[in-house]
Amino acid sequence: MMDHGHEDNILALEHRGWQSLCDGTGDAFYGSIMTDDGVMVLAGGFALDRAGVVASLADAPRWDRFAITDERVIAVSDEVRTLVYTGTASRGSEPEFRAFMCSTYVRLNGEWRLALYQQTRSESD
Repeated sequence: MMDHGHEDNILALEHRGWQSLCDGTGDAFYGSIMTDDGVMVLAGGFALDRAGVVASLADAPRWDRFAITDERVIAVSDEVRTLVYTGTASRGSEPEFRAFMCSTYVRLNGEWRLALYQQTRSESD
């Protein structure tokens, strides 16, 4: 029997991450939640390590709103979960950003930490 509390925790963390991108605290949030060797693979065609993520988010423009839809959690192992979802976000008058996203979390010392985040832009854009 699967413990759905883990799935709820993972989804809540993902919402907190996006909220931090809206309120300008993304650098601190992702600096604390990413594993030491964590990586983000972004739709723009590049990958950033934890230090790169923190640096890039320090001055990043804030998102006005976001939505997480069609989410599902894959139990890779007892200590690893991957959240797969469609993410949309917008700011100002810019076109809405929409992508398929995957966040893989590992449990370290009882805490879920983000090891790998990946986004693939939707073909319909």
